[in-house]
Amino acid sequence: MIFADVIVDISVKSLDRPFQYIVPEEMIDDAVIGAMVIIPFGSGNRELKGYIIGLSGEAKFDVERTKAIKEIVKQGVVAESHLLSLAYWIKENYGSTMNDAIKAVLPVRREIKKKVSKTVYPCQTRSELEQTMQEFAKKHNQARVRVLQALLNQEDFEQGIPYERLKQEAGTTMAVLHGLEEKDIVSVTEERQYRNPVTRAGGRDQAPVLNEQQRNIVDTVTGDYRQGIRKTYLIHGVTGSGKTEVYMGIIEQVIAEHKQVIVLIPEIALTFQTVNRFYRRFGERVSVMHSRLSQGEKFDQFERAKAGEIDIMIGPRSALFTPFEHLGLIVMDEEHETSYQSEMPPKYHAREVAVHRASMVGASVILGSATPSLESYYRAQKGRYTLFTLTKRAGGASLPKVWVTDLREELERKNRSIFGGKLMEFMQDRLAKKEQIILFLNRRGYAGSVSCRKCGEVIKCPHCSVSMTAHMRYGRLEHLVCHYCGYQAPMPALCPKCQSRYIGTFGIGTQKVEQLVRERFPQARVLRMDADTTTGKEGHEKILQDFAAGSADILIGTQMIVKGHDFPNVTLVGILAADLSLNVGDFRAAERTYQLLAQAAGRAGRGEKPGDVVLQTYQPEHYSIVSAAKQDYLGFYEQELIQRQILHYPPVSNILGVLVLSEQRGHAQEFADMLAEQMRQYEQVVILGPAPASLAKAKDVYRYVIYAKCADYRILRQIKNGLEQYMKAQETYRDCRLQFDFNL
Repeated sequence: MIFADVIVDISVKSLDRPFQYIVPEEMIDDAVIGAMVIIPFGSGNRELKGYIIGLSGEAKFDVERTKAIKEIVKQGVVAESHLLSLAYWIKENYGSTMNDAIKAVLPVRREIKKKVSKTVYPCQTRSELEQTMQEFAKKHNQARVRVLQALLNQEDFEQGIPYERLKQEAGTTMAVLHGLEEKDIVSVTEERQYRNPVTRAGGRDQAPVLNEQQRNIVDTVTGDYRQGIRKTYLIHGVTGSGKTEVYMGIIEQVIAEHKQVIVLIPEIALTFQTVNRFYRRFGERVSVMHSRLSQGEKFDQFERAKAGEIDIMIGPRSALFTPFEHLGLIVMDEEHETSYQSEMPPKYHAREVAVHRASMVGASVILGSATPSLESYYRAQKGRYTLFTLTKRAGGASLPKVWVTDLREELERKNRSIFGGKLMEFMQDRLAKKEQIILFLNRRGYAGSVSCRKCGEVIKCPHCSVSMTAHMRYGRLEHLVCHYCGYQAPMPALCPKCQSRYIGTFGIGTQKVEQLVRERFPQARVLRMDADTTTGKEGHEKILQDFAAGSADILIGTQMIVKGHDFPNVTLVGILAADLSLNVGDFRAAERTYQLLAQAAGRAGRGEKPGDVVLQTYQPEHYSIVSAAKQDYLGFYEQELIQRQILHYPPVSNILGVLVLSEQRGHAQEFADMLAEQMRQYEQVVILGPAPASLAKAKDVYRYVIYAKCADYRILRQIKNGLEQYMKAQETYRDCRLQFDFNL
């Protein structure tokens, strides 16, 4: 008798343990680790889904009282055993239920109908088929006559005819074909067809000649690989230094060893350019995974990965869980990006999970960035990662010149426009030269907020503790949107509090920038790229293709336009409000500001023409802005690290954020106070809070946060485990939920 340990598909802490079930004899072949099952659960035997996480021949309880599995679901992708082990590691390190962790590593959790192509072949010679057709004609069996006539009309008679064509031309059904098959007149074959989301990208590219710095990295990493040495490498290369060519040079050697590769990119917007480059280099054994694919496309890509039909999977965070059997390398491009951090439980960081998965299967990891995260660079300095540096742009291109505009001085000159004098001058020059421009502002919508000038009332979302953002529609400013929950409301004509008509917009967003650009430069062709213009499946790709083809002169957008894109004709980048990200309550604010500015600047002058960057700011003296203007990562790193050391923040220490959520504000606050008291019992730990989170309410859920700082990461894990146990014993606060954030 075989027994299965099953995790129930309910994200409740009290049920976050395996339950043993009997595997019926007829299901033994399908009962594999990772399979989804239907089980009778509880005293009422209600049917629930679950996942098999273990199999054994030994009963843990009385066999007479042990229930049997009712059904094994033919789901999309069965989790590999090492991915289930990875899910357990995620659960233990990031604080979630095992069920949530399993769902994170299972990209497709339901059965998707396989796509097949059918072909109809004759089983008789041409003369025999003609005779058979005449016999059917005498019996007035026109459906069969049409099938045989279509086959006889084929010039390549023995090559058969596709069923879809036969259905269209002869009105054939499978019932008719089955009847002919039974008489051995025709045969119908089926061939699995994979839905391929990759658009074919022309011919194959030859490997370029690498410069000395690039060649040194490729030779060192591949030399280690051939010797069986597996490491984590960090490539710190200036923007445009050819990191992707280095990745591809290493990948070429890895797949020559019959291994498979995962390439992580931070944004769906980067997929188009990245996949095209890899496809032209490596051909059809490259695929892509991201959230805009259909369920069928996702299912097929993971089926191809399991079958060994692809060598390279490219995509954002979810591609990390591709079920490769022979994984040899994980590449994480733009490793500093915040999108690698999961926002939903389990709140894992893709970098940490990638390193752990690689260690489980004997693979290497390559991290790459022009602006590495402080964690990665700190680890490289401490010898945990092997550091490589690319100091020159590939192809002889030079770094752009950066001009800093002090917006306070612009105001003194009576210039109240979002465009400073230097930026206006350069924009006019580039448009005259038929060169392209990128304008970056990290705020979408028309304006930052809407408020009353008479009473000061700010229009806020009724479900979240944030102000609503004004958006234009059909050229009119007519609605407000909450960027957290999606709630929409019409733009008020009067203040809802004092009924004053002096209500208006404050701040600026990408929609308003687009409007102002069109007013100032009516002859310019303008594109905008933000979350509002890229909602379709191919929204990113269409905009990027048009801009790359020269169909627009100016591209306006949020941070999605400054991440890794390569447009040779862009010679001017305007950063409209460099300090927007400095004014958020986050210890990483300076780091993220530096990264955004340096990455934005890196889009200029990547071709043969030199580039300029205009950086507009109200705080030109801030060290993150000074360092970004100088493109001086090391200067920024050293200064920021001092700040982290003084305040005991990562990477020199560790921090655990405990988020308490409840629809009842009082319960959230009371339970947060109780948890903080529990946390203060640990030595060597500094406790901050509890206090309302920076987003104190979202989607009608109140949020309180407690922070614990400690040099020893293991102690923070103990706190997390202790709070999970404490939570299970609380009856009064069952409505409260906990989320854990490590080193966010």
